Amino acid sequence: MKYLEEFSDPDLAKNLIDQIHEVTTQRWALMEVCGGQTHSIIRHGIDQLLPDAIELIRGPGYPVCVTSLEIIDKALEIAARPGVIFCSFGDMLRVPGSNDDLFRIKSRGGDVRVVYSPLDALTLARENPDREVVFFGIGFETTAPANAMTVYQANRLGIKNFSLLVSHVLVPPAIAAIMESPVCRVQGFLAAGHVCSVMGTAEYPPLCDKYQVPIVVTGFEPLDLLEGIRRTVIQLEEGRHELENAYPRAVLPQGNVAAIAMLRDVFDVTDRAWRGIGMIPQSGWRLSERYAEFDAERRFAVEDIRADESPLCRSGEVLQGLIKPHECAAFGKECTPRNPLGATMVSSEGACAAYYLYRRLELLEPETSPSTAVAPEPSHA
Repeated sequence: MKYLEEFSDPDLAKNLIDQIHEVTTQRWALMEVCGGQTHSIIRHGIDQLLPDAIELIRGPGYPVCVTSLEIIDKALEIAARPGVIFCSFGDMLRVPGSNDDLFRIKSRGGDVRVVYSPLDALTLARENPDREVVFFGIGFETTAPANAMTVYQANRLGIKNFSLLVSHVLVPPAIAAIMESPVCRVQGFLAAGHVCSVMGTAEYPPLCDKYQVPIVVTGFEPLDLLEGIRRTVIQLEEGRHELENAYPRAVLPQGNVAAIAMLRDVFDVTDRAWRGIGMIPQSGWRLSERYAEFDAERRFAVEDIRADESPLCRSGEVLQGLIKPHECAAFGKECTPRNPLGATMVSSEGACAAYYLYRRLELLEPETSPSTAVAPEPSHA
């Protein structure tokens, strides 16, 4: 398949790995921002092929992982109400709230539906004028344009029984928050290519200058990631801190101009709470006043719901790169993909889920009996 097999070539991967070994003379800590990058790195064993001096730190990850507990509880409250059709992508249904998840709401009679596009939810609203239809709009900048377009269409078509529960988060403010943490160890970033394909790269050079940190935009295939790591290490070894685009086949400097215009029309920037991290100023979107009537939080009066994280779950430290997933005492014990304590174990691209899927046998080996051990999936670049 075009741009998949070509970017998984083992000979080219070995060449890049050799170059990384050759240029590395000091210890460096790099953070991959996106959970898709983490999943690919762990799946292909890329981190195990790098020099010992290079540490890859898990970043804020996948949007499912950083959607705040309060927003999840608001979603559960809305979904449980009679007369509501609550629509979501499938990966949100098992994300735990304070006491429930959307699957349990559905099992108790709530009309919770998995859709493949927010426009599917808008179609449901047109087909069910006597019901309130809510779409759970989560994600980084990547998924926001489709949600913005759906609200725009609802307004244009006069569909008043549709609303959006918004939990969009923005990557650049998260990078700033990580760098300003007193315990930050990150010296370079692998920026998420899909985010930059929408928003472009203009927001990143100021971060490079302010925090003296290189940022390299990468894709998600093994060669994409290895090239991003190579470029980041070269910058660090040379004492540079610049933005580089290692994903030019998908990312243009200006991004998607039409999508950006739609986002600016429908959304305003706001403070946003990140699950396990806390409030990051100006790190999210909310519906602008022009489209406020489509805001599900306002429509269902759930703005005041508050929640506390489980004391057993250390996903916030994982999301900040302070610990590896297996360093949490609950990993693989109280917390598994079947019974997750936090969103990083729920999402298939969450750091905890990736470690559980590809590394748990080696990480939990002392507690795994020979009779239950299963040969791990072979990993390769």
